[in-house]
Amino acid sequence: MINRRSFLKSGSLAIAASAVSVAACESDKPKSQIENPAKEISKTSNVTPEWRNKQSGMAYRQLGNTGLMVSEILNGGDPVRSDNYLQVETAIDRGLNYLDMAAAYGGGDCEVAYSKVIDSSAKREKVFMTTKVSSFANVRSQMYKEIYAGLPEGKKEKIRKKAAEMRAERGVDIPGYYLTYWPGQDRSMDPSYLSNAMVADYAHLVDGSQAFKKFIMDSIHGSLKRSKQKYFDILMCPHGANCPEEVQIPEIYDTFDAIKKEGLVRFLGVSTHNDPAGVLRAATATGKYDVVMCAYNVINGGYMFEAVKEAANAGVGVIAMKAAMAVATHHKKLQPVPEWRINKIDRIIAGDMKPPMKAYMWALQNPNISAVISNLWDNTFVEENLSLAGKKVELQPG
Repeated sequence: MINRRSFLKSGSLAIAASAVSVAACESDKPKSQIENPAKEISKTSNVTPEWRNKQSGMAYRQLGNTGLMVSEILNGGDPVRSDNYLQVETAIDRGLNYLDMAAAYGGGDCEVAYSKVIDSSAKREKVFMTTKVSSFANVRSQMYKEIYAGLPEGKKEKIRKKAAEMRAERGVDIPGYYLTYWPGQDRSMDPSYLSNAMVADYAHLVDGSQAFKKFIMDSIHGSLKRSKQKYFDILMCPHGANCPEEVQIPEIYDTFDAIKKEGLVRFLGVSTHNDPAGVLRAATATGKYDVVMCAYNVINGGYMFEAVKEAANAGVGVIAMKAAMAVATHHKKLQPVPEWRINKIDRIIAGDMKPPMKAYMWALQNPNISAVISNLWDNTFVEENLSLAGKKVELQPG
């Protein structure tokens, strides 16, 4: 177990020193490093596969040591709402078998919508269902923020300086490794690093707090109620971890073990957009996480390659998210996407296919990636994105 009071030198700036020096994109890697899935995920070979909704038109991969055989394309929950869910049924009819959701999506309406899709035990047996403990990192940040508020200004200044130095040392803001996926994301790491800078002096006031357990318990019971399900296959906590420290909270593991014994969850996961390689490495090192859903795409791929490989080799299932958002976005404030990104994916994968589809296909060429998660806004997205399953392509230099 990693001591969460020590800061991971292996995560972030040391993500992949070689990746930084070669400006990296996974397509620049020697083929010998990416074309031997049996070697890379050998630790999953003795796990009994668990199949659901297996259909000939879909391709499936094993989600690490969970044994879950998930469709290569997963259904992201962000656009799923009570008035927009019929496309999910279409996707399931075509062999998709993994449904993602979170309490934060539509204020819980995403989970309500899934209750309409999975409304019988027969339908539940067709899919794996995942929810997330949204805003969990705020529990830790809020406790440190309250301590910070009572400190003299001189001490506050030293903490802010230390937080900035930590971020710089880890390299979490390096352009190309850090990408903005939603408006306001650039501020999301600030509370986490303020907390990190306070750990050495004030962790004894935060560690062991029952607030962590209560937040997780309230979240899982709320999600089960809204979705009308008896259990989830995967619980991701935190939803959107900002740094390694946020997956090193023992109360996460203890609470997960308790609700697992109740039969409410099966596997523990985490999702991360910021410092995805650092969080992925930290989650893998804990030995507690079964699944990591991390930002992985044609732009940050070189920084992520080794961390993904290490996680898969340790039996952790790695799901690529934000694969398409490197080259396309529905957020108007972030439009247009820089043209050089689109040109990059067009160089790597030739042809008339849409850039987001190429981006998904690029991610799926890595055998250490179990699946890509896709926002299926409507049946057009279902038709286009599910058509990518099982396809192979020779990647060109980017």
